[in-house]
Amino acid sequence: MSAEARLREQICTLARSMFDRGLTAGSSGNISVRTPDGGLLVSPTGTSFGRLDPGRLAQFDATGRQIGGDRPTKEMPLHTAFYDTRGRTAAVVHLHSCHAVALSTLPGTNPEDFLPPITPYAFMQLGRVKLLPYFRPGDPAMGAAVRGLAGQRSAVMLANHGPVVAGLDLEAACNAIEELEASARLALLLRGTTPDMLSPEQVAELVHLHDVAWGVA
Repeated sequence: MSAEARLREQICTLARSMFDRGLTAGSSGNISVRTPDGGLLVSPTGTSFGRLDPGRLAQFDATGRQIGGDRPTKEMPLHTAFYDTRGRTAAVVHLHSCHAVALSTLPGTNPEDFLPPITPYAFMQLGRVKLLPYFRPGDPAMGAAVRGLAGQRSAVMLANHGPVVAGLDLEAACNAIEELEASARLALLLRGTTPDMLSPEQVAELVHLHDVAWGVA
């Protein structure tokens, strides 16, 4: 099996796993991965993470020209914004995960630090998550908003929509977006209480030790 064929299978396997565990539903969510030749494999528009076909993934060459597969997700501007501004990005995952979306609608959420400092794992895998305003699905302005971050964030939360995470490889991107959803669930469970959070010093240590994509406030 070629490297590209293995990548196609991995995309479908990991997408199916997220779908089966309720991290995205119906035909929501999209995923893209950099191929060894510098191109992209992208989930087609209107497809379910639970039923992706390796042979029907949209394929682009290194110049951005589609060379195979079905029509790609309408969120392509969102994906290309991460690839263009974060040079080490090899995969982008976007979900409509329930707890993250719920948290994005609540008052009092810090747009510069969407996730409160509850556990170290969110910081280690995501850095500081930027909460972006609502955009209609498919709006190219989403891509422009990500470009405006100048590559300083590896993860954003689209208000009333869902999280988007860029990773160094497909598995890392999937792990990180799952951590984002788990952290949002924790934040909702603790809402209205007074938990002990990680201190600024503890967060700073994580940022230093793990070379975290932190960004500016």
